[in-house]
Amino acid sequence: MIVLYTTHCPKCKVLESKLDKKNIKYSICEDVNIMQNKDITALPALEINNEILSFKDAVSWVNKQEG
Repeated sequence: MIVLYTTHCPKCKVLESKLDKKNIKYSICEDVNIMQNKDITALPALEINNEILSFKDAVSWVNKQEG
């Protein structure tokens, strides 16, 4: 399961676009309280199988996926 934590800022939109271009299925979380409970301090963040990735790591992960 993949979750994109976003506030729809420009960087968030970049990551969302990359996910869409690779046809990666994901859900979106905009709930700041959930993000705080998961200790997410910078957005966007991507959660993959319970592992939280920063923007840089998330972009790297998406780029490695088959399109």
